[in-house]
Amino acid sequence: MGSRPVPKYLSTSECNVDIPGFLRIHKDGRCERLVGNDIIPPGTDTSTGVISKEVIISHESKVFVRMYINSKTCIATNHKLPTLIYYHGGAFLTESAASSTYHPTLNLITKESNLIVVSVNYRLAPEHLLPTAYEDSWEAVNWVATHVKGNGPESWLNDHANLQNVFFAGDSAGANIAHNMAIRLGLYPINDIKLAGVILLHPYFGGEVPIEGENLEYKTYFDQVWRLVNRPGVGLDDLTVNPGMDPRISSFGCSKILLCVGEKDKVKERGYNYKNVMENSGWKGRIEFMETKGEGHVFFLFNSSSENARMLRNRICTFINPNTSKI
Repeated sequence: MGSRPVPKYLSTSECNVDIPGFLRIHKDGRCERLVGNDIIPPGTDTSTGVISKEVIISHESKVFVRMYINSKTCIATNHKLPTLIYYHGGAFLTESAASSTYHPTLNLITKESNLIVVSVNYRLAPEHLLPTAYEDSWEAVNWVATHVKGNGPESWLNDHANLQNVFFAGDSAGANIAHNMAIRLGLYPINDIKLAGVILLHPYFGGEVPIEGENLEYKTYFDQVWRLVNRPGVGLDDLTVNPGMDPRISSFGCSKILLCVGEKDKVKERGYNYKNVMENSGWKGRIEFMETKGEGHVFFLFNSSSENARMLRNRICTFINPNTSKI
């Protein structure tokens, strides 16, 4: 759901669903994704010195993670780093942890914030309706946690991950996932893993009742997509998409959130609403808020070299590393 005009959710003679430039679901059930298909293989990024690799974490589901680490850190010994578990966006329908949409930005975040990134490739709807993406994402958290004692299956995490300093992050639908994983971790702590913070970038939330200032045309599209990615009966006020309806929200699993929105983002009012909900929920934490002027939805993925994208990444860096000098 990038920076583009409000998509139209259509039905045609050939397709049950046709979202121009985004997705088609054909009458025979075949899903044709029109974005997020350009894959960049893992390896060494010469411009940042970051190396990446992929690890299958479930042979049953084929869920994998793409991991990132600074090459200089990788050869060091006993050097522990913050660990960022990242969930990609794409309305639960498109994109992947391996796509060209995410690889450049995660290389830059890895370098600039000096951390390990574990980017999760969860299964997509409509082939795998929600809550599959949430369950895959939770499985990834549990997989990371198996490295707490330094004897898990992945050497980068055993040798370099500080699992007392873990962050969840995501953009759009991925920010929705990050929020829901933080709720779940607060309710069901895992081993000795400690969630230090959550980073929500242009989050994907909704609700049955429109809120003040909300783009109603976009809300209509959003509502249709939400029904498309869910099983029948899951409504717009489900706890996973409308935090204001969630009685468990004060159990959020950490004490700080970085919430980022774009001034021209058509879902920004839901971000403002999220801030109000969290601040009035009884949650004992604080929200840092950043609005990027003049920018639309997840702009930082499509123009990672822009000054506004650099400033957003700098805010992420200082959120994770409060004592780090500005870039």
